[in-house]
Amino acid sequence: MIEIDDNWWIPSEEISFSHLRASGPGGQHVNTASTAVQLRFDAARSSAVSPAVLARLRSLAGRRMRSDGVITLTAQRYRSQAQNKADAIERLVRLLQRAAQAPKQRVPTRPSRAAKRRRVESKKATGRAKQLRRPPGLDA
Repeated sequence: MIEIDDNWWIPSEEISFSHLRASGPGGQHVNTASTAVQLRFDAARSSAVSPAVLARLRSLAGRRMRSDGVITLTAQRYRSQAQNKADAIERLVRLLQRAAQAPKQRVPTRPSRAAKRRRVESKKATGRAKQLRRPPGLDA
């Protein structure tokens, strides 16, 4: 079980890992060991992901989520396969936590009468200042 928060977790069976060779530093070790980890999670078919969370997850995941709802994360930050696996799981948990937060509903507001009056007075003052910059006799 992978715990997302206090009352939400994902069964370990729904996440699959594959290992591949990482790019970057590591010397000869990088050519022989498969330290990079690729995590796959089928969010569309998961029983732990609600439709509302899935919709937010689609926009948050971006290119990391395929059209069929499978999220693929590749972790190759560390030289150790175990650290990369932990990093991939942590990134998935953070992504799911962000998707679980429902956005705040926007309360539409209107400017007050005083704010409208101040705005108009400011525009009139700017217009007067520009009018004073004109050469005399060009009033049209």
